[in-house]
Amino acid sequence: MVKRRVHVAAAAIISPNGDEVLLARRPSNVDHGGLWEFPGGKLAPYETGLEALKRELHEELGIEIRRAQPLIRIHHEYSDKHILLDVWQVKDFSGEPFGREGQAVRWVPMGELIGYPFPAANLPILRAVMLPSEYLISDEEADEDAFDAKLERALEEDGVRLVQLRAKTLDEDAYVARAERALALCRRYGAKLMLNGEPELLERIDADGIHLTSERLMGLERRPIAEAKWLAASTHDKAQLDQAHAIGCDFVTLSPLRTTPSHPEVAPIGWHDFQQLVERAGMPVYALGGMTRHDASHARAVGAQGIASIRDFWR
Repeated sequence: MVKRRVHVAAAAIISPNGDEVLLARRPSNVDHGGLWEFPGGKLAPYETGLEALKRELHEELGIEIRRAQPLIRIHHEYSDKHILLDVWQVKDFSGEPFGREGQAVRWVPMGELIGYPFPAANLPILRAVMLPSEYLISDEEADEDAFDAKLERALEEDGVRLVQLRAKTLDEDAYVARAERALALCRRYGAKLMLNGEPELLERIDADGIHLTSERLMGLERRPIAEAKWLAASTHDKAQLDQAHAIGCDFVTLSPLRTTPSHPEVAPIGWHDFQQLVERAGMPVYALGGMTRHDASHARAVGAQGIASIRDFWR
């Protein structure tokens, strides 16, 4: 049976204070009735995703989009149809949203989103909404005072809110000691801390999650940590992206987008192939490899969650 294809534009509408997201409840007489969703609707013939979104949000919520940014595109297979969710982040709009078609709408704090029932196709959007657009990867800093100072500068001055603690030169005890200090700093600034190491590290320090190397990723048969923690992985090709999806990773880095000084022998992916890989990833993807903040808008435009970097943040 050939499945019908449905292209839907949806919006993650962020409140002016940046702490809440607008959700709408599906009517009880439609598919997935009673579940919550990100507002939007099907594209009409010859509409682009953004054109459809502007029309739908005016019809459903009575608001006008001033500016929107691509967030994530999700392909999802149901038994009878293939859904493409073209999701945009909307922070700049006019009007006060309300249910013009009688549907319930609600501003929900970011931290409470996970408690709402959604259609399965919406779940990757939750991760994208809750994740920032920048992912700091720490350098192999030998001096502990210098490490703490650089991390605090990134958190305080650059506003970094997602950190991966990467320290391959440290033994486990030294790594845990550094992680404890890093976690205290991240908590102070409201940032998430990901540990680059074995999943068992979470038994020694209550960080926000684990970032798997590509080697660890490919050796797993199932998700190695609880759903309550974030699971990320380093990926470099489609096979690794597929494995990350199969074991339930919440997000990944994909590299190298450009040639880097640390790995000059590795051929870069380039923007075109990067976009093709991200399109079917099914989860938020950070562009890594020669990235700076100047690349953030381009990365978002081709479907990435944002950029990951060592050198641009670790100064």
